[in-house]
Amino acid sequence: MMKEKIEFKQIREFEGIISGTILFIKQNIKALLKTFFSLCGFFILGGMMSTIFMQLQMGDIRESIQAGNYDGTSAWATMFTWRYLAVIIFAVLNYTAMYTSVLSFIAVYIAKGNVTPTLEEVWAYFKYYFFRVMWSGILIYMIWIVCFMLCIVPGIYITPAFSIFFTIMILENVGFGEAFSRAFALVKENWWITFATLLVVGIITFICMMVIYAPAYILMMINAFSGGGLDVLKGYQVFTSVSQYLAQVFSVIPIVATAFIYHNLVERKESQGLMNRIEDFGNTQAPVVHPDEEY
Repeated sequence: MMKEKIEFKQIREFEGIISGTILFIKQNIKALLKTFFSLCGFFILGGMMSTIFMQLQMGDIRESIQAGNYDGTSAWATMFTWRYLAVIIFAVLNYTAMYTSVLSFIAVYIAKGNVTPTLEEVWAYFKYYFFRVMWSGILIYMIWIVCFMLCIVPGIYITPAFSIFFTIMILENVGFGEAFSRAFALVKENWWITFATLLVVGIITFICMMVIYAPAYILMMINAFSGGGLDVLKGYQVFTSVSQYLAQVFSVIPIVATAFIYHNLVERKESQGLMNRIEDFGNTQAPVVHPDEEY
């Protein structure tokens, strides 16, 4: 029996977005994971190693402070080295790769007429959008942080719009300014339902991640109650760093959800999917659309 194709371009209620996200991931799990680890694996590994080195360095500094070999100023100066910079760089590259790979996967899936794409097809989109997403992402997160510093409320207000920013950039192939303004225009009349959906998806993702984090917390509690030495602490730091990056595979859930949220908002406002289905009535195959520029 043929599996039902997932149609993104339709109006969905709250539960429809959640169920659509889960069903899409379930149907495309092998191709999604292959794409995710193929395009993000290097950055995940780099981030994992740099975080481990930084955590071990912080453990050594903590031990030296207890021994009286550091004062406060020299400890901070020692901490902010190339290891700390490497963690930041790989974090930016890692999150850029995750968003770009998953959203590119969805873009090709839709362009092919709701057919699972190959890694080569996703790679063509990935290399086209990667740096556009990265530079835009840095600016977006700077704005988001500033808004949160302004009594938190502004940061909460812009979160639904920022959640679909990268989706708009990739699925509509637009620049920063157009994606920014369009995100707020789409969310404007559906802020509460968008925020509630993101909150539930975030809780689901957190619970999934906790499954991987759990052994690290158990090890921490054992160390705390048993009075384990430095070796146990370092083992915990390494295990935590590895768990942190392995758990990022569950980031696929909220990224896919933003694509359903985006299309739901577009359909409510513009009914593009309905018009496309009317225009394509009788066609056996949808055309594959690639970004305007050549790769």
